[in-house]
Amino acid sequence: MSLSVRLCRSEQEIPDSLWADCFPPPLEGRWWFRAMERGGMDDQFLFLYALLEDNGRPVGLAPAFVMDVAIELVMPEAVLPIARLVGKVFPKVLYQRSLFIGSPCSDEGHIGLLEGIDRRAALLALQRAFEAEAARQKAAVLVWKDFRSDWEPDFAWLRQQAKLFPVVSFPGAEVALPSGGRDGYYAGLKASRRHAINRKLKRSRQLAELTAEVVGAPDDALLDQLFALFWQTYENANTRFEVLTKDFFAALAAEPESHFLILREAQTGTPVAFMLCFLQGTALINKFIGLDYGRPRDWALYFRLWDEMMAWAGGLGVTQVQSGQTGYSAKVEMGHHLVPLTLQVQQRIGLLHWIYGKVAKTIGWRSLDKDLGIYLDAHPDEEALGKPPET
Repeated sequence: MSLSVRLCRSEQEIPDSLWADCFPPPLEGRWWFRAMERGGMDDQFLFLYALLEDNGRPVGLAPAFVMDVAIELVMPEAVLPIARLVGKVFPKVLYQRSLFIGSPCSDEGHIGLLEGIDRRAALLALQRAFEAEAARQKAAVLVWKDFRSDWEPDFAWLRQQAKLFPVVSFPGAEVALPSGGRDGYYAGLKASRRHAINRKLKRSRQLAELTAEVVGAPDDALLDQLFALFWQTYENANTRFEVLTKDFFAALAAEPESHFLILREAQTGTPVAFMLCFLQGTALINKFIGLDYGRPRDWALYFRLWDEMMAWAGGLGVTQVQSGQTGYSAKVEMGHHLVPLTLQVQQRIGLLHWIYGKVAKTIGWRSLDKDLGIYLDAHPDEEALGKPPET
């Protein structure tokens, strides 16, 4: 086996068969990257696709992107003073050009390989190719973005071959949808959680008469309304990585995998909340939401959306809902379990690599997010999931 890497600048340069084999459902496939490229975010990202070849035959695919990242966006509050102190000596550290192996807006990293391709050999070939590209792009940091724990043995090996250190990332969140659809889902929840959600839903229905619909391809007028709701939610978020555009939403809306679940005020027909979901086989990816923050809190719009989604997804035969990162308090209440995700990082300035490697050992779920700390207090048996891997 003689592996080589060729970097491409568009998803169109990758063979259809490789996309299908390397990024099957429930992974976001070619349609996702097509929307990313058409989404008017060229000022934020440079998209790359590492095509792995064995003697000229395509055998693997690793999407990547280059982005200028403000350090405040990726460092937990507890260690920001250290980063700012380092920034007094190296000012560029506070706003770094970074090369990520993964995708913007995607909660989970993945390297697609054909059957029979050695994973470790592929990772090492990709690491060397991305190191060279990071140098060409003058990127100070190289990051393997948000990989599941089943990759850890191979990344532990790669850390011995290349200068990398692991960093705990925000976990994903998933919930199983058993047979019986929405009723089966509620029956499977802990009684305390089921009663708490039912109280919220009952109170909301007393205060607000809402209707629900699922739209596959909203027209421009409706898309404007939905994007305005999304922007309200974005501005109220504690964690922001990228700035999404209306063009990106329009590009996603054109893909058959996309479905907008919309709540409207019954009397006026005005949209007050939505979820943008992607149907991938028997999995549903609950990706983006928009809420009207001008409505009373007791309307519990997020819970009303979730309740309608359970009814809709159950009718489609969906068995798993992926709800992504952040917003953990409500997700845990809804019965999600947390999926550990880890970054593998190379800081290309030697002294900073050593300093950041030391800081990385202090980062865990508790330091990343207040809600995660509360979750761990309630689930002490899962404390180890939020700790950095051994180096």
